[in-house]
Amino acid sequence: MKIINRCEWANGSDIYQRYHDEEWGVPVFDDIKLFEFLVLESAQAGLSWITILKRREAYRKAFASFDPEIVATFDEKKVLELLENEGIIRNKKKIEAAINNAKVFLKVQKEFSSFSNYIWKFTNGKSIINHYKQLSEIPAKTRLSEEISKDMKKRGFSFLGPVIIYAHMQATGMVNDHILSCFRHSELCV
Repeated sequence: MKIINRCEWANGSDIYQRYHDEEWGVPVFDDIKLFEFLVLESAQAGLSWITILKRREAYRKAFASFDPEIVATFDEKKVLELLENEGIIRNKKKIEAAINNAKVFLKVQKEFSSFSNYIWKFTNGKSIINHYKQLSEIPAKTRLSEEISKDMKKRGFSFLGPVIIYAHMQATGMVNDHILSCFRHSELCV
């Protein structure tokens, strides 16, 4: 059996392994998928990512398949309904942030023709390829994630600080933070 080298954090859990091997660091330009990651990343604040990944399907159902046009219409009655949903993180501020962010997301789409155009302009439409040898070298945030977070906050987004934005950048392939020995690092350096 061939041994596959992957980032250490992905070992020990099938969910993490699948996410790592198939999604993490793959460039995402689809607005619905980008909105999905914004919702999931903001829900993750203060929690482990696996906690969110285990609830991903429940989030998909609760948040209208991550359609920002529908989520933007959620009212107080819907918030109360979501607070009863055991499949998601039942934090009122995080739920309200997702609804607020959907509204702002739609404004950004109008201004830039797509959210993808907006977010990827920070990297000139290309992935930043890092060359970390160990997991411990990967930062929690960068100057760029601080800049993006600041700009997003100015536009009205909430629950998207620089650490969450850096996680979003990693998830959506704006940065390739697979360690050098990981098989995905070179695969995503195209």
